[in-house]
Amino acid sequence: MNTPAPHDAPLALVTGASGYIGGRLVPALLDAGLRVRAMARHADRLEDRPWRNRVEVVEADVQDPASLEAALDGVDVAYYLIHAMGGGRSFADRDRQGARSFADAAARAGVGRIVYLGGIHPEGEELSAHMASRKEVGDILLAGAVPAVVLRAAVILGSGSASFEIMRHLSERLPVMIAPQWLRNRIQPIAVRDVLHYLVGAARLDGAPNRTFDVGGPDVLTFAELLQAYARAAGLPQRRILTVPVLTPRLASHWIGLVTPVPTGIARPLVESLIHESVAAETDLRALIPAPEGGLTSVDRAIELALARVRELDVATAWHSATPAGAPSSPLPEDPEWSGGIVRGDERQRPVDASPETLWAVLEGIGGRRGWYSWRLGWISRGLMDRLVGGPGLRRGRRHPDRLAVGDALDWWRVERLERGRLLRLRAEMRVPGQAWLELGVQEREGGGSILHQRAIYHPHGLLGDLYWWAVWPFHGIVFGGMQRNIARAAEAAPPAPRRTADADPHTDTDTDTEDTA
Repeated sequence: MNTPAPHDAPLALVTGASGYIGGRLVPALLDAGLRVRAMARHADRLEDRPWRNRVEVVEADVQDPASLEAALDGVDVAYYLIHAMGGGRSFADRDRQGARSFADAAARAGVGRIVYLGGIHPEGEELSAHMASRKEVGDILLAGAVPAVVLRAAVILGSGSASFEIMRHLSERLPVMIAPQWLRNRIQPIAVRDVLHYLVGAARLDGAPNRTFDVGGPDVLTFAELLQAYARAAGLPQRRILTVPVLTPRLASHWIGLVTPVPTGIARPLVESLIHESVAAETDLRALIPAPEGGLTSVDRAIELALARVRELDVATAWHSATPAGAPSSPLPEDPEWSGGIVRGDERQRPVDASPETLWAVLEGIGGRRGWYSWRLGWISRGLMDRLVGGPGLRRGRRHPDRLAVGDALDWWRVERLERGRLLRLRAEMRVPGQAWLELGVQEREGGGSILHQRAIYHPHGLLGDLYWWAVWPFHGIVFGGMQRNIARAAEAAPPAPRRTADADPHTDTDTDTEDTA
């Protein structure tokens, strides 16, 4: 239940509310009882956020000082979460100008505190352009008239974090890597949930501290060891990492842009930062903000949390639903398209000249003796292959010829979700190098008839899983296209099914998954 914050609760301004940290910080602040004003250069980018109706949205740009007046009016604590990305000197100039404009506008508005999230860096070393700019922004805010709390973090572990996505895709796709020597530098990663804990706590720090605080998780390891930790959590074999002295950050970032979906323009400044060790030099903030309940999150646990939603298949983007993931470690709808792990899919929809009830009767009767309305020889051959490698094949059939329930075995599938008359989701139990689902849905069509939704989803397990997907991809048109076409024909030829007004079946409206029983 979302209880509004009291009118006298502190008002927090979150800049960069459409970004990775900002989008997760807004609900965390609301849950902590603060009022929130979310700032973005384009307010319409926040329209689909699940917290939109609980916050005030303001359109402003730190490069336009005049626009900051209304954004900062009445604000108690302002979160500065804006970073320019790119090459050359222009991004550093934008960072510098934006920080100065914001610090000056905050002073004029009487803001009580600024909170900034930067990066941990060693003292006394020449920093990369990216890291030097982050440091300069923190210094500008600390030199302003408004007290500033500058939190410095290393790699942030959570689905959607650019650093985490680079690690994810390198581990998933490269069983053997040739990497630069600085992959052996030490880092102190921190889970995104712990970063948010400290950011929220900074809003209510006693006194007016104007200083930096290093924030890190409980583990110190190298980036190479972090790649191995990911592989363990994902159930992949140990990665073979060969380090060489000749890979420059520029070459490494181009290689990452080729191997992973993370754009080179984002990868390069992050890769350049890895030439520095990123270990907390002090832990003073722990005395001011108690650790989260249960303590700080270990690297292994943080990776597990980030992977959890992919393993469960976050189907929040399904045609019939658009609810957000719940945990800050999870991918959110506003995250970049390249975040959240590799998920392959084949999605189709088709109008059907039959009532939703008639179409649903065909869907619920699929499999077993009726088959899969597709390339029969292909399904039989795949079933035999599955049995040869120890899988169930097609021999299990189905429990009842016309009705399904959550947990039922259905040939090589298991019924994972069932919303009778609307949605059937099947999880594959065949032997494949990954996880696979088949989702079939019914939607009433305006003007009569219905719409058949069909979605095949596959989460590959490592490089072998990806190769498997592309090996069978040429057959998708035959298998999935034929299935959709023949299901539609069967529904159009079937006698009309009675319209249901209610359903007393205990499995009709099941919203939770059940454990396998076979």
